[in-house]
Amino acid sequence: MGGAGLRGAGVVAVVATMALGLAACGGGSSSGGGSGGGGKGVGTAPTVQLPKLGGQRLQVAAVWTGAERENFTKVLAEFEKRTGAKVDFVPSGDDMAGFIGSKIAGGGPPDVAMLPQVGVVNEFAQKGWLKPLGADAKAQLAKNFSKGWRDLGAHKGTEYGVYFKASNKSLVWYNTKVFRNAGVTEPRTWPQFLKTAETISESGVEPVSVGGSDGWPLTDWFENVYLSQAGPAKYDLLTKHDIKWTDPSVKQALTTLGQLFGRKELLAGGSSGALQTDFPTSVTQAFSGGDTPKAAMVSSADYAEANIAQTKAKVGTDAKVFPFPAVGAKSPVVTGGDVAVVLKDSRAAQALLTFLASTDAARIWAQAGGFISPNKELDQAAYADGVMRKIAKELIAAGDGFRFDMSDQAPASFGGKPGQGEWKDLQDFLKNPEDVAGTQAQLEKDAAKAFGH
Repeated sequence: MGGAGLRGAGVVAVVATMALGLAACGGGSSSGGGSGGGGKGVGTAPTVQLPKLGGQRLQVAAVWTGAERENFTKVLAEFEKRTGAKVDFVPSGDDMAGFIGSKIAGGGPPDVAMLPQVGVVNEFAQKGWLKPLGADAKAQLAKNFSKGWRDLGAHKGTEYGVYFKASNKSLVWYNTKVFRNAGVTEPRTWPQFLKTAETISESGVEPVSVGGSDGWPLTDWFENVYLSQAGPAKYDLLTKHDIKWTDPSVKQALTTLGQLFGRKELLAGGSSGALQTDFPTSVTQAFSGGDTPKAAMVSSADYAEANIAQTKAKVGTDAKVFPFPAVGAKSPVVTGGDVAVVLKDSRAAQALLTFLASTDAARIWAQAGGFISPNKELDQAAYADGVMRKIAKELIAAGDGFRFDMSDQAPASFGGKPGQGEWKDLQDFLKNPEDVAGTQAQLEKDAAKAFGH
């Protein structure tokens, strides 16, 4: 959040640059950029040299929980093994900006933080909280990352961040057995999607799982509908608050989303159930329960694979994925990402960012699953399965039509705080999807306050 550094023409330049950069991220280069044996495991020859840091200790804060946290700690364990340093994982909760702010106020920030929003990088850099990348980390960035990703981790020309994990947020995961039993196939358009949900409902399974209690999944629903329907140019304007949330394009998107949210029989547990469902449960309930799952499909990013892995469902057979249905002319592609930044400068902290910028670190999580790397030199053979390779290719193929997550570019008070701003307003909309005008008015009031308009 905290889009101060991304307002005005800057955000268009950043997004355009990133789109072009992603086109060069096409993974699977024959050289692998030193990515070693691709899928051969962590034991391949290191491509980056790290200093010996015996006795040094680091704190790393991240929002990740469950399987994502477990997989990230595998990356940290390899760093410990190579350097002799000790790394403590510190869970931040969803409000990363608030967590870091309180730690800095108390004089004890973590050494490194994995920030899940572009806007927060700019907010923290403006406040002087971030330490610039050292020479070794910058060398790995220059070698392994396209200009678009490097620019997203920079502020006013200074590189602060390493985008370690990217995500394709324009996907729908589905239970193949439920689809087969209902006699439906993967929908390509929004009307087809609604018809598919109706047919599944008639077959006796609640169709769509929505993680409404967390708030942020609702922003992904809105952004996918809006980008496909209103188009990239309008998306950029709304992202910067250069048009108001009372704009007719927002009314159209909310009305479209209401075609799903307003029909309780299409939501797992109805709207009240969705509001009590957190993100991990929204995924697992579509793939648990054998012949009687609580839902048939869930719109979620690629990282849902890690949650599916906690059920008995097998990705690629029991669980498959299709692109978010086209509301307008084509399906949207909304992406997100987690960027590593240094808050307390030290040799160990800089070494960790150097490692995170390498193909060595990316390969570890790619093999574990539920992960897409923006590291263009990572051999795509490193991905755990064909589904993740397919998702990565679709993200890269989006070209200029792709956009970075809108709420992640907004000031944190609007786009990234539990119980307030966009998260709260869209939860209220899920509760009462008929009140489109009231939702727009509240979104505009909260956005105007956050953006300082």
